[in-house]
Amino acid sequence: MAARLSILDLGKVLFRPNAVFEALAVEAPPVTQVLFRFALWLGLLPPVFACIGTLNFGWRLGVEPVFLPRETVIAISGAYFVALLFGFLSSAVIARWMAVTYDASQSLGRCFALMAIVGAPLAVGSVIHLYPHVFINVLVLVPALIWSMYLLYRGLPIVLRTGPNRGMLMASALIAYLLVAAVSLLGVTVALWGSGLGPRIGT
Repeated sequence: MAARLSILDLGKVLFRPNAVFEALAVEAPPVTQVLFRFALWLGLLPPVFACIGTLNFGWRLGVEPVFLPRETVIAISGAYFVALLFGFLSSAVIARWMAVTYDASQSLGRCFALMAIVGAPLAVGSVIHLYPHVFINVLVLVPALIWSMYLLYRGLPIVLRTGPNRGMLMASALIAYLLVAAVSLLGVTVALWGSGLGPRIGT
């Protein structure tokens, strides 16, 4: 399984994660294979769904839908993909860096595979972007986020071959990093919009 981790294995990743984790613990997959056969395809799902949903329905932040120009929607979707890709790559690198402290495997391939698997529920849950209503999106993505956190806590000790206690601490440290990164991204976005670089909104 580990030697051929691809988007075709998404069902096993979501519904039989223990088998995937055990396989990764035995054999570390190449970084390029995880990136080009699995992670990039997952990363494309949220921006594509968001682009299609926004162009067809507009974002519903309240009662009336908010529409953006087509070029703006495409640009924002591209930035969305870049942000997701950066988050994935940086998380995998940070996980490898933390591995020394927590006496875990320093295989970059395993770190890449683990972070890709952890992001799978959120990527699949992003199908709700096809109907971009804020409340409905939150309603679906919060359980997906909980599922992702479960996969991280469950899979990290197995994949990176460390003890349960150290694995729990390392997973918590990774979540802390992701929270800081998310808040920082929001801050940058607010600063850009406040300086007049945000898109023009129409209804």
